[in-house]
Amino acid sequence: MVTTQKPLIGCTTYRMEAEFTVFALRPAYVRAIQAAGGAPVLIPLGLSEEDLRVIFARVDGLLIPGGGDIEPAQYHGQNEHDLVHGVDRDRDWVEARLVRWAVAEGKPMLAICRGHQMFNVALGGSLWEDVYTQIPTAIAHDFVNTHPRQHLAHTVMAQSGSRLAAQMGTLTAQVNSLHHQGIRTLAAELTAVAHAPDGLIEAVEIPDHPYAIGVQWHPEDLAPIDPAMAALFQGLVVASKDEG
Repeated sequence: MVTTQKPLIGCTTYRMEAEFTVFALRPAYVRAIQAAGGAPVLIPLGLSEEDLRVIFARVDGLLIPGGGDIEPAQYHGQNEHDLVHGVDRDRDWVEARLVRWAVAEGKPMLAICRGHQMFNVALGGSLWEDVYTQIPTAIAHDFVNTHPRQHLAHTVMAQSGSRLAAQMGTLTAQVNSLHHQGIRTLAAELTAVAHAPDGLIEAVEIPDHPYAIGVQWHPEDLAPIDPAMAALFQGLVVASKDEG
């Protein structure tokens, strides 16, 4: 029987504390990658740079998922900001290296929510540490624990001619919103390709990269019901097949 080898999509993880520490990833990411034709591989934290490099070389693409906040020191923010939470310096270390390697070496990558923010920070950009207290005109962006994850919170407008718009097949999308931070200063290598109604950057990309897209919303939760969101994972998998 002839089989087609699926591209390996390396997914970073986060720590969960219970009786003991576990490395975790929400199943929605795994299902979205599988539905797109990829094989997800979880990347643990606590690795040496040598071992992380070995894994990076073996996977065909990367997914940098959502999670807690990035340490403000990573982007010259205020280390003691009251509303920064869920910081994991090891995760910051792992993801920043993977992002930089993927950008430098043309490895396909999809970065989501925190991942979208890390995409920017790893390349020299900065964040709003808390959108609500720092942008008086901001709309509601943080619907964590108040609404279902598929709740469509607002519209995003994509830039005509961008890879994002071409991949989604639309310039306008209704998205969920589960974050309190956002991109403040855009990294020089990135292009902002979608915005929320209040002007917050909702998506970024590197135009001449095989596939390097970051989105502030959570398409993994919308992919089962919205072809435009599923298409973001399909684009990652197709580009990763070419990489492999």
